[in-house]
Amino acid sequence: MATLDRMNPVLLAFDTSTEALAVAMQGPGGQRLWNGEGGAQASALLLPTVQQLLDEAGLQLVDVDAIAFGQGPGAFTGLRTACAVAQGLAFGADKPVLAIDSLLIVAEDEWACQGFPPVLEVAVAMDARMGELYAARYRWAAQGWQVLQAPGLWDPQAWAAACRSDAGTDQDPAPQAMWTGSGLPLLGDAVAPGGRLHCANRAAALLRLADQAWRAGRAVPAEQALPVYLRDKVALTTAERLAQRSAEPPPPDRPGRGTSGGAQ
Repeated sequence: MATLDRMNPVLLAFDTSTEALAVAMQGPGGQRLWNGEGGAQASALLLPTVQQLLDEAGLQLVDVDAIAFGQGPGAFTGLRTACAVAQGLAFGADKPVLAIDSLLIVAEDEWACQGFPPVLEVAVAMDARMGELYAARYRWAAQGWQVLQAPGLWDPQAWAAACRSDAGTDQDPAPQAMWTGSGLPLLGDAVAPGGRLHCANRAAALLRLADQAWRAGRAVPAEQALPVYLRDKVALTTAERLAQRSAEPPPPDRPGRGTSGGAQ
């Protein structure tokens, strides 16, 4: 059975908050990382993938020191899946859990893609559907992450305006932020082009954050494996969808569809 070694912990970690599924573990044999399709498949794939990584490492669940999970914000069903699995595994093996900010996973991945600079500010904008964003801002400095703006549910233009208002002055400018996340298309011209839409290695970023959380002593009992929901309403009603469609302009007539403008 694993001992509580804060310098060399055996950690199992997974995140199902987005359309991508990330599963990772570290142990005496090194790291094992798995990135794949999630979304509706996450609930079916998660446990078999966890077992696969344990088998490859030659370990059992009782050998794990802690179980880390992406607590959100993110997709409602995905967060419920992650929390339920984390709690079930942790209760069954009598292990603690590590709750990881799912938006910080995106920032951590960007930090790695930039070559792990000593100082970096990252603005994360993830598509929350229904024309909204899950967004937050972070800064890596002094060997740790600082939360500049906690995760929230935002209107895209309001988020862009909030970021601009924190941009400093000519005399005291703020560091140039890297923009990243699946919600960047919703921001349009509000941000500079070139931001990263998807994580390069979400599993690796998740595992680094899990290791940081373990070393910081943030492991908690299994019953505290709770999601971070930022939206009470997870879908439009039928009436709201109909109203939304009626407010949209009609599509332009297209050639060859029995309307004006036949084939040339």
